[in-house]
Amino acid sequence: MGIAKSIVFASALQIRSTVRTLAVVAALTCFSAQAGEGAGTVANLIVRDSDGLVYVQLATPPTSRASCAATTTYWMIQNENSDSGKRLYAVLLAAHVAGRNVIIQGKNTCARWGDGEDILYVLMQ
Repeated sequence: MGIAKSIVFASALQIRSTVRTLAVVAALTCFSAQAGEGAGTVANLIVRDSDGLVYVQLATPPTSRASCAATTTYWMIQNENSDSGKRLYAVLLAAHVAGRNVIIQGKNTCARWGDGEDILYVLMQ
């Protein structure tokens, strides 16, 4: 009887571990499915003097959007003063000047501006 209890206990631990793994995978899948994505050439790259706000619009509409940015087509650099924000701006500016395509992946957040999705990364093609 002791062996049977051990087997049942081990099976219960495996089930719990599997359920936890599936929950993590589901959470990650939901995050990536909700984050916005777009590809194309940079149509507009806007820098505002009043507050330093930097945002970008592509020539083609986004293929997906975060719920907070569902009605807009622009992307925001969340912190234009950070090193990573300056790098994002540099890549966007270089792509715009060169007429190269970019892929923008959003963070699924609109922290910088209420209806503009924050940029997770920019890939210049």
